[in-house]
Amino acid sequence: MRAYQLLLHLYPSSFRDEYGEELEQVLAARLARTRGLPARVAVWAGALLDVLCNAPPAHLDILRQDLRYTVRALGGAPGFTLTAILVIALGVGANTAAFSLADYVLLRPLPFPEPDRLVKLWERLPGYSEMELSPANYRDWQRMSGSFTAMGAFVSQSVNLVGQGDPQRIEGTGVSASLIPLLGVQPAMGRMFTEADDRDGAPATMLLSWSMWQTRFGADPGVLGRHLLLDGTPCTVIGVMPADFHFPNKLATFWAPLQLNEQAYQDRSNNFLDVVARLKPGVTPAQASADLAVVSARLKAQYPADNKNVDATVYLLRNDLPNQSRLLLLALCGAALCVLLIACANVASLLLARALGRRRELAVRAALGAGQSRLVRQLITESLVLAMIGGVLGVLVAISAVPVLAKLIPAALPLAQEPTVDFRVLVFAGLLTGITGLAFGVVPALRACSGSGLGGLREGQRAGGGQRERLRSGLVIAEVTASVVLLISAGLLMRALWRVQATDPGFRAQGVLTLRTALPSPKYDNVARRVAFYDRVLSDSCALPGVSGAAYVSFLPMTMGGGIWPVNVNGKTLDRTEGHTASMRFVTPGFFASLGIPIHQGRDVSEADTRDTLFTAVVSESLARRYWPRDNPLGQHFEFALHERTVVGVVGDIKVRGLETTSEPQVYLPYKQVNDGWFGFYTPKDLVVRASGDPMQLAAALRRIVHEADAEQPVSDVQTMSDVVEQETASRLLQARVLEAFAALAFLLAAVGIHGLLAFTVSQRAAEIGVRMALGATSGGIAQMVLRQGGLLALAGIAPGLALAFAAGRAMGSLLAGVKPGDPLTFLAVAGLCAVMTVGGSLLPALRAARTDPAVTLRAE
Repeated sequence: MRAYQLLLHLYPSSFRDEYGEELEQVLAARLARTRGLPARVAVWAGALLDVLCNAPPAHLDILRQDLRYTVRALGGAPGFTLTAILVIALGVGANTAAFSLADYVLLRPLPFPEPDRLVKLWERLPGYSEMELSPANYRDWQRMSGSFTAMGAFVSQSVNLVGQGDPQRIEGTGVSASLIPLLGVQPAMGRMFTEADDRDGAPATMLLSWSMWQTRFGADPGVLGRHLLLDGTPCTVIGVMPADFHFPNKLATFWAPLQLNEQAYQDRSNNFLDVVARLKPGVTPAQASADLAVVSARLKAQYPADNKNVDATVYLLRNDLPNQSRLLLLALCGAALCVLLIACANVASLLLARALGRRRELAVRAALGAGQSRLVRQLITESLVLAMIGGVLGVLVAISAVPVLAKLIPAALPLAQEPTVDFRVLVFAGLLTGITGLAFGVVPALRACSGSGLGGLREGQRAGGGQRERLRSGLVIAEVTASVVLLISAGLLMRALWRVQATDPGFRAQGVLTLRTALPSPKYDNVARRVAFYDRVLSDSCALPGVSGAAYVSFLPMTMGGGIWPVNVNGKTLDRTEGHTASMRFVTPGFFASLGIPIHQGRDVSEADTRDTLFTAVVSESLARRYWPRDNPLGQHFEFALHERTVVGVVGDIKVRGLETTSEPQVYLPYKQVNDGWFGFYTPKDLVVRASGDPMQLAAALRRIVHEADAEQPVSDVQTMSDVVEQETASRLLQARVLEAFAALAFLLAAVGIHGLLAFTVSQRAAEIGVRMALGATSGGIAQMVLRQGGLLALAGIAPGLALAFAAGRAMGSLLAGVKPGDPLTFLAVAGLCAVMTVGGSLLPALRAARTDPAVTLRAE
């Protein structure tokens, strides 16, 4: 019968209590009348079938009763119901939105077959933990390593598309023939690249992205075989990639073969290839790293001049994510969990107060025969109904929030346009809603029903003190602790944002308009032809009203942080390390004045600096200090970019790599001092125009000027320099605002928690307060007593909150831009806010207590 007793646990406990003994007796009688094993097995089978068939309807019947009662109970307290649902919706919504982003970026597999075998390969040099590969090292790694089934290279490309409507600058990727096959993707239409397509001098071919095919070519299946002009070169469309293929990122609109020539393999310091490989089955990234370490050692011995300091780095392609972005998402998830904790604590506190107010009702139901488990089940049903409604609203909150939060996602991921609240996220939201309902429902239900017997009928208004008040106090303390952590974290990020925004970029961004006119090759391989284009555009631009200066540069600061070349001084070849490199830009005369970069010594580049004159350079202060700290840098010689250069000017340093990243020293070269066809990547392409008024008003005139200089030349990236600088802090601003919103919500909920607890305490202690006042206590003394209780609650939450906030600050140290995790100003500001929160939450209960009429209270008691 022990087995049957266990089987009866499939019924509700109330059903078992009422009918369990009778069912056991019936089964025992049947077994007593039965002879033989087959007959006994049949009796047991019948009993099992009876339980399995009747237990679910019994549960459903009780559930229907509980739901009907829940609807009546919650409908009778609309204020409580709406408050609880709103708090739950905010907690679930914040966590669902945060999980949507974290799942999209950190958890979801990349959209390729066996993505856990795809790895990213980097060269590692002193000062550069992740540097692109040179073609020569790429070829040798591919040939000498044994850990990969395939290895492929790619490089981002921007080209001018001509002949399909207005000239357009489009983003794409040059890929080796092996790259797309190793990713495991096939074109939706047409064919893949072959080794023949990738050979130097082969006819140009290309694959279109699905979005490019849809928008630019109207989804025309006849696009295959069409010839497009990319940078003036006819290119044949051989295929269209699937709609979900976004490699290496969502900006790519086409793919073309790399077609590396033999010259590209001559210089091992020419690093520009991103490399992806697929691990052999059973090979781990650590094993592949060890394999490439052996290869790197062999190449160091074979090429000591170029590969002396070159090592290899291997990690999963899934992890090709900036550390700051990863930390930001984790911080977002942590903040959302804090909000959920506060929401659960608040709702649990509300349920405790509500349940304690219903103790007489529960006692009457218990006296009429309802068991404790039945009452607990009823109260948990109420909490789950609240959680379910709040969860549905929370999903709607998440759907609204995800498009805003999607701006926090780094662009350098081979994923679709943006995250959505899909089935995975809905499953998470459902589980979170269920867990939340149980988390804030079980303990209040057990507490409320623990004394629901006859004693509950005898309890008066003073019921609910002792352990129950301590439990509610503990919940409020947890709310204060979580809010302190969020407030300090948001404050630290805000301080970091202000520090970054206050960083001097080294130039004056206000009043500057920029646009890009990337001149295509081979049309503009000839330097003289480029010079003619620049001269016309610059002269016409300077003639516009309000324009005080205009110039061209290879790349604007902060829009491209690379362009790193080794520096050799006094004929001595220096090791290729961070300490012996500089960023290179070709510029036209007037660039420094147009961008507001001060010239400290010497002169600007000149129109007289041509290939027939002395090769010159203007260098930044940091480069001059590095190599000629005690000498006059003017007239000094150094080897850079395949020529010996003479320093003719020294200018201020600028933040080439952004406001938060240390930039290499800069070298500026005259735009005419380059051979035809050389340094095509570095040809000046960004126009900088300084104006006295609103620079954006010049955009139309500048487009016209470029069109008149070359009708086939597209204009792209029209923006002010102020926008470029602001984009450096845009993600920081958004992350700070998100955490500020979470912190403000936590602050408000914690204040509501303090208010709710003290208001409930005052109502429970009304008789005591009346007695105190009848015996001579003053209104001020009573108010101080309540305020003191609120202050003690806040202090009990603030102390652990400060410790946890300091730990959180250390964990997200890379996001703080030099702000210390224990920043005293932030901690003091949060302490002040907590004081305001405590006073705000305690004031009304204190005033209510101070206004207690002892005569009225004692008569009521």
